[in-house]
Amino acid sequence: MSVRNTQIEPKDIGSLPEAFRTVPIPFESSVFKRFLAFAGPAYLISVGYMDPGNWATDLEGGARFGYALLWVILGSNLIAMLLQTLCLRLGLATGRDLAQACRDQYKRPAVIALWLLSEIAIIACDLAEVIGSAVALKLLFGIPLVWGVCCTALDVLLILGLMHHGFRKLEAVVITLVGTITLSFAVNLVLAHPDWRAAAVGLVHPSLPSRESLYIALGILGATVMPHNLYLHSSIVQTRANNRSSSGIAQAIRHNTADTLIALSIAFCVNAAILILSAAVFHKAGIIVTELEQAHTLLHPLLGRAAASAFAIALLASGQSSTITGTLAGQIVMDGFVQIKTAPWLRRIITRSLAVVPAIGVIVMRGDGGMMDLLILSQVVLSMQLPFAIFPLISFTSNRGMMREFANPLWMKIAGWLCCTVIALLNLYLLSQTLVNHYHAAGVVSLVISFAGALIFSCWVKWGYKNRVNQIYSDGENV
Repeated sequence: MSVRNTQIEPKDIGSLPEAFRTVPIPFESSVFKRFLAFAGPAYLISVGYMDPGNWATDLEGGARFGYALLWVILGSNLIAMLLQTLCLRLGLATGRDLAQACRDQYKRPAVIALWLLSEIAIIACDLAEVIGSAVALKLLFGIPLVWGVCCTALDVLLILGLMHHGFRKLEAVVITLVGTITLSFAVNLVLAHPDWRAAAVGLVHPSLPSRESLYIALGILGATVMPHNLYLHSSIVQTRANNRSSSGIAQAIRHNTADTLIALSIAFCVNAAILILSAAVFHKAGIIVTELEQAHTLLHPLLGRAAASAFAIALLASGQSSTITGTLAGQIVMDGFVQIKTAPWLRRIITRSLAVVPAIGVIVMRGDGGMMDLLILSQVVLSMQLPFAIFPLISFTSNRGMMREFANPLWMKIAGWLCCTVIALLNLYLLSQTLVNHYHAAGVVSLVISFAGALIFSCWVKWGYKNRVNQIYSDGENV
């Protein structure tokens, strides 16, 4: 790829103005020090791949089918690496995040619709974080779920404090939480003594033991790539004050790509560890685990108190780290799509309230047992929204008018469109099965309406391109 040394400036600052280009890059230092300066954003992204929503499918997959579905986690993670790489390329090459790019390229009605879908997805993701954190608080301190849900609303103060001290401090806290999750599962794996030979076979030998395993495999894939992560990553890579020349952008893309591969490799290890732990402990004992609290309860007699405590600590760290990134994503999509700027504390209160209220309502009406159904529903909502984020992403990053010499090469276009199509079809199947299994006839009607709406909206977005010469991204080229 040839790179020109022309200076490229974005139209305006990103959706996080308080952090935009605030992290200096030591250009005169060694390559390693420059890499460390760029490192950080991908770790904020990685928490979305190990949030409480992923735990349920990994635990159930390991308990039911042993190590057989490890290859699904690997494949899902490779797809995630590709999509997140495209996000950072979009943000660095254009100086625009995914939400801003949608606002630039689509007409107002389409932008509003995409924004509303993004907000729904963020609320659904926040719901999973509320449930995970509340369950962890109950396991660690005996706090009832309803009070644990209320306690999660107080993390607004944590977000405010972290943002006040700079973006690097925020990244340091998230990296610490990711390290806590990783260490906790490392402890559990040591105590569990898994069959590493069987795990290696499950990793490289694709198999589906039964039709039910297909459903769980699709659940693992559907819960892996989170829509809000795509908007988030394309924005937070712009926190670095890298050189805006073409060669500087190319350097930033290289360093951020390496950062992404390392961070998502850690996320893969965590998800694989959850499934391996479940296979080594529960599948071996013939126990089917479908709930987070059930897994903790069973770990205590099987592996000891240390293993159960490590599990609960990791769950709490997972919920809190996901909360931080969810807050940032909410601010990005609101500013990026509709240019509504609001104080982070107000944004956090609104989003968390919309997640806390239904959680408390379900606990009051159905007791603690209703939390798992709520978690499943949150993953269904995320699956429905995902195609509306990934298709614009592939379209924009393949557009040479926007990306210039950084547009996707042919192999990346083919891989990107293939991954998007597979994810959309599998998520549609997962959605249909979940709705039919949990909501019966009403679910089938909802599925038909949703599918028809998706087709109509896809055509609408395609027709909704702004018909003008783009002055934002390139030297006067048409988009």
